[in-house]
Amino acid sequence: MNPIHLDTLLTIIDEGSFENASLALSISPSAVSQRIKALEKSVGRVLVSRTQPAVATEAGEVLVQAARKMALLQAETREQLAERLDEIPLTVAINADSLSTWFPPVFAEVARWGAVTLTLRVEDEAHTLSLLRRGSVLGAVTREADPVAGCEVQRLGIMRHLPVATPELRDRYSVDGHPDWVRMPVLRFGPNDVLQDRDLEGRVEGTVARRRVSVVPSAEGFGEAVRRGLGWGLLPEAQAAPMLAAGDVVQLDEKVVDTPLYWQRWRLESRLLARLTDAVVDAARAGLRT
Repeated sequence: MNPIHLDTLLTIIDEGSFENASLALSISPSAVSQRIKALEKSVGRVLVSRTQPAVATEAGEVLVQAARKMALLQAETREQLAERLDEIPLTVAINADSLSTWFPPVFAEVARWGAVTLTLRVEDEAHTLSLLRRGSVLGAVTREADPVAGCEVQRLGIMRHLPVATPELRDRYSVDGHPDWVRMPVLRFGPNDVLQDRDLEGRVEGTVARRRVSVVPSAEGFGEAVRRGLGWGLLPEAQAAPMLAAGDVVQLDEKVVDTPLYWQRWRLESRLLARLTDAVVDAARAGLRT
């Protein structure tokens, strides 16, 4: 397989379209299309779904993963040969709560490495693994302990979420001193808010119709929405602590949600990937429950 064709495939997936890839590669869209057609002909498979954004097919995912490994190894080789290196992309999938709480020390560590860039893909911790499986990222923070094929896994710690709301919301929606989970407005991070779905089990029997649900797909915005009384929500312990101390919110009951988090990364002999792993593990050790 032609390495240039593989790099073109990787660029299409990263940029989201043939047109964007042509701009990134400084070639015409027709040249991008010709390279992909030649690659598809050589492997006898369709590799890219011509959607918006463009996504790799199952066969294409295999080649995307291979192309990303090649790009990382080539970049590290150039660095070792003392050639000029503009950037070494380290791509990571992470959930929003981790990004807004314990993960930021990783930024300071990576900043000391010189010509290295960090690209984050924000997904729910139940879905970050799919990006790793497709070869879209080198590492992922996930709640899945079973390693993806070709990857290794390390336990990071436990992220605890607390059910909190404003005192006014709690008082307005209480029955005999207990929260009325059916009537109380609730917040969701997004349509795939697995954490909220799991927590509701045991609080409410059966399906609840016409619940007042607000969706706020931002970790900071979600916390502010809780603090402003838009609904009750599950907040990371680190985010909830200052609000509880200030009296802005109260914990609704003693039931908490503990989510084990793991770091999965490609099983690849890479000095930079090893350093990134150390940085993630150190940050988790300082910011998560053991």
